[in-house]
Amino acid sequence: MVPHAAPAVAHGDPIAPVILGVTGILLFAVIGRFAARRLGQPTVMGELLMGILLGNIAWYLGIDLIVVLREGARVFEVTNQALAGIPVGEAAGAVFSAPSSQEIARIISQPGGGQMLQVAHTVDVFSSYGVIFMLFMVGIDTEIQEMRKVGGASIRVALIGVVLPLLLGYLAMRLLMPDHTLDSALFVGATLGATSIGITANVLRDLDWHRSREGRIILGAAVGDDILGLVILAVVSGIVVSGSVDLLDIARVFATSVVFLAAAIRLGPPIVRLSARLMGSLDVVEAKMFTSYLFVMVLAWGASFAGLATIIGAFAAGLVLSDAQFEQYEESKHETVSIRELIMPLEVILVPIFFILIGIQVKLETFLSWPVVTVAGGLFVAAVIGKLASGFGADRRADRLIIGVGMLPRGEVGLVFAAIGRSLGVIDDGLFSAIVLMIVVTTLLAPPLLKVLIRRQLVRRTAGT
Repeated sequence: MVPHAAPAVAHGDPIAPVILGVTGILLFAVIGRFAARRLGQPTVMGELLMGILLGNIAWYLGIDLIVVLREGARVFEVTNQALAGIPVGEAAGAVFSAPSSQEIARIISQPGGGQMLQVAHTVDVFSSYGVIFMLFMVGIDTEIQEMRKVGGASIRVALIGVVLPLLLGYLAMRLLMPDHTLDSALFVGATLGATSIGITANVLRDLDWHRSREGRIILGAAVGDDILGLVILAVVSGIVVSGSVDLLDIARVFATSVVFLAAAIRLGPPIVRLSARLMGSLDVVEAKMFTSYLFVMVLAWGASFAGLATIIGAFAAGLVLSDAQFEQYEESKHETVSIRELIMPLEVILVPIFFILIGIQVKLETFLSWPVVTVAGGLFVAAVIGKLASGFGADRRADRLIIGVGMLPRGEVGLVFAAIGRSLGVIDDGLFSAIVLMIVVTTLLAPPLLKVLIRRQLVRRTAGT
């Protein structure tokens, strides 16, 4: 390996490298989003694919920052051990296998290693904030009353669309990667059960199909899918953390998730209204922004404190908060601004950083291993069958194939699940890359298929009339 030259001693603002690093990541996210829009693809795919290109090309060129970002939060475990007095080389060897451990030890030990870790840590923190605000916006867009209107069909579709992919994903892992742990198989199954409501909703709106019977069932099922998926994520994470499959622990985590969501939905609105009254002397924008931000952060922390994922708290905050809770406040101030409009700038900046970081962590060299390619194909088959079969939860008056394809894309929700599994150490590099490949293919495949099926249905209905 060619030795890296020591960087010159910097005399400027020590935060400047952090600013440059984060801005560079965001710039690549903008390029990916622009390319996706031009090609008529979901923006999340543009950001993710740009991250994959950036991560693998920069890694091949030996750019240290990307080498650090590729390894994710495990790098910070090395620094924590080093701060505890363990030699850097020994700490890196305990966390990574060779030659990664040698490379990470070299980067951390070099004169600019501290700044490199600052950039990586900032990107990681911004990415975590991005996930929180993304799930918060999903909650904001979720209308509980609308879910109730679509009735049992959406519930059946959601149940099948979560449980069947989970079981198929688990079986695929046990057959194709029997040497992996039960925790890995469970987490992969949970990831396969996810559905991206945003991508499907955009296609349905573009074709003016969101008010159709199929559209309402899909949207209702996708929302139920999110809630059920988050509960399953909490249960699986609890199993991973506890280290054992205990029915009492599973029941406890499940009950905690349900109680947490129910308590947030029940107690949240009066707390928000009280906050609005207490902030009566502030501007409407200030009051709504402070209340929304504090509420989502408190619930995210509360979920973590209860042993659940922070994104469950963020989603619950989105379900609870509404502009109606500030109506009297806005009337007295003669101003109108929505919570979505206030939070959107934060989401627009922070969420792309998450997708770029996920893409960077996809190691294409792992696909040189035949088992990784095999498991990627197996997960794709399980993912497609599981979601297509969910369409049979609808009655015969609806087009079941349209519903099944509408539930197909995993998108951002599946990526969040995969990232959590990787951070918990139950998903290794090869498996993570295989999961991301499955998510990319199902997400890119669903919109064009959905458009073809809906247009075919429109032609049939027109011919029938």
